[in-house]
Amino acid sequence: MKTSETPSPALRNVLESVAAGALDVDQAIKQLGIDQAVTLENATVDIGRATRCRFGEVIYGEGKPPELIVSIARTQLQHGQPVLITRLNAADANAVADNFEHSYYHANARTMRIANSPIENFDPEPSPLRSRPFVAVVTAGSTDNCVAAEAVQTLRWMNVVTDEFNDIGVAGPQRLLAVVPRLRRASVIVVIAGMEAALASAVGGHVACPIVAVPTSVGYGTNFGGVTALLGMLSSCASNVTVVGIDSGFKGGYVAGLIVTQLEDAIRSASDRLSSS
Repeated sequence: MKTSETPSPALRNVLESVAAGALDVDQAIKQLGIDQAVTLENATVDIGRATRCRFGEVIYGEGKPPELIVSIARTQLQHGQPVLITRLNAADANAVADNFEHSYYHANARTMRIANSPIENFDPEPSPLRSRPFVAVVTAGSTDNCVAAEAVQTLRWMNVVTDEFNDIGVAGPQRLLAVVPRLRRASVIVVIAGMEAALASAVGGHVACPIVAVPTSVGYGTNFGGVTALLGMLSSCASNVTVVGIDSGFKGGYVAGLIVTQLEDAIRSASDRLSSS
């Protein structure tokens, strides 16, 4: 059986320009930036990552001085890449934001998005009809909200539609059962839970889609900073559950976003083939 991968829109545009004679090979290589890196003082910005990996480099903000973050972000914007910064405290966020016209800081998520145009903090398609595939982001308790916020902000940076379900942990099983019909419409579910993290398995037994489980450090004495939740999720008997690191809302959101993005590519490709046949 033959398989094919749908190229990213940016790659497709460049290849079509080469085929039409509007770009020569050297110009195409420069635009694609496949091996392109920009060396700054104390940082090397991987500009080619957006072409290789669909999305550009994400800036980990913790421990970086604001002026270095500004330099990296400016470099990305100059190459047409919207910026996501994670683990950024409020004071540094204010210092960074002063250098850009369009930025959005989410204090609970500790993330900042920067772009060349205005940024809206809502889903790219807030329609209840959900004509696009979407990611459901689920928390077991309200104390998991900061991790969930990091996942949601990551998904919005990726232009992926989300639906949020808060505080539906297994201590009140009726809360999960009430939202199962909505969860079954999701293409991927990110389940965020601390304590014993049983919610991932409970959700997994109700749905047919992949679940990205994010353990959190929330819990009582034997939670061990999230290790109990991590081991519980890794030991899940639900076959559709996979696990990322403790408190890693970014990683959970990013993996879910990649799955949905490739699904949307496949749907678009199939639609194009049908319309041209």
